[in-house]
Amino acid sequence: MPMRLTAAARRRLIPAGICLLAVGGGVAGVVLATTGGEPAGTAAPHPPVLSTRPAAAAGAGAVVPLLGASADADRAVPAVSATPAASGRSSAPPKVAPLRGLRQADLLVVAPFSLSGHVLAAVSRLPGVASADPIEAARVTINGAPEAVLGVDPSTFRGYAAGPTAASDPLWQGVAGGGVAVSYTMGTLDRLALGRAVTVTGRQAERLRVVAFGTVGIGGVDAVVSHSVARSLGMPASNAIVISAPPASVTALAARIKPILPRGASVEPLVTLATAPSQAGVPPSEAAASAGLTTAQLTAALRAADSRQGAPYAWGAAGPGSFDCSGLVEWSFAQAGVAMPRTAADQARTGPAVPVSQLAPGDLLFYHTDPTAPGSISHVAIYLGRGWMIQAPQPGLRVQVVPANFGSQFAGAIRVSPRIAAAVTAGLA
Repeated sequence: MPMRLTAAARRRLIPAGICLLAVGGGVAGVVLATTGGEPAGTAAPHPPVLSTRPAAAAGAGAVVPLLGASADADRAVPAVSATPAASGRSSAPPKVAPLRGLRQADLLVVAPFSLSGHVLAAVSRLPGVASADPIEAARVTINGAPEAVLGVDPSTFRGYAAGPTAASDPLWQGVAGGGVAVSYTMGTLDRLALGRAVTVTGRQAERLRVVAFGTVGIGGVDAVVSHSVARSLGMPASNAIVISAPPASVTALAARIKPILPRGASVEPLVTLATAPSQAGVPPSEAAASAGLTTAQLTAALRAADSRQGAPYAWGAAGPGSFDCSGLVEWSFAQAGVAMPRTAADQARTGPAVPVSQLAPGDLLFYHTDPTAPGSISHVAIYLGRGWMIQAPQPGLRVQVVPANFGSQFAGAIRVSPRIAAAVTAGLA
């Protein structure tokens, strides 16, 4: 499924055909890792509204896309040499500083124009700012599809990435050498080839070599390039600042940053990767006040999903003819009049967490399938009741009903609240 913006994204067109990237939302906006085990057939609060069964063509094969083939997949980032040999001769890879520890990306300042060094200095001096680094942030197209792309200094930015990605010297050397590193989900599900070139279009089109599949620590970012490549694509130089801060100070810090920004710039909390299995889909107070789906909404959503059995998987597709995993969820709930955000990570914020023993039809099941960002939500399925789920699994497979999987990749489940889902979706619009 596409790793699009997983937080409040407000698009403003800027010159040269590049779309401004803005990211926001709740820092703790990911799903609980709930207790494992088989769902109890009689424990659900209400019985299944559909007696959905697998279509004849659907097998009980790969329940969740298993994109890492080896036991060591979670410790290695697929990457190629930073400097391919030319005419039988090789050259040394670009120099990149070693990783000196991990930092969480908590806030993003972004503007449709370059931010001055005075703004960066003022932000950096604020109490509570652990680190602040200038980057470029915008949407450009990769092979014709709009993607969120960052321009970075590999030596300083790598510390903000997910652990395996941050530790990969070949990835950051490849970026420093003028290549593009794409998210693991995009690279594998869109069937990109390591070492081959893709067409990246901003102000002008460029052919960039795909040097690695590695997910960074900022939700929704699908690709990373160097500062120089970003500027050649037409991104405004240093139009964004990524900030790390103690979790308890993020909200207050954002309020202190706003007055020192120039008009047109904004600061938003980032939806980041899960850092502990105790994080909930929504705050307890908000969950308690939310109402679930009506019977009519639940029936309509499940019937819509069931009607798509056999539809082909296509990365980034949201129906009605083809789907990726989160696209199937978004389309199915839309048929019930329930607005849902586009990505699995955002869909994990649309209701309270539910333990496996209390699963009911219509609940959403989430999975960790990205070995380069083991804490991220990268797959979603719809629970149908009685131990079955429906999903759009991966390229080469079709929308299928399969036994629900609660194995090692299972991240947890939520019960959709239309009110919360509408609020999350409205923030993205």
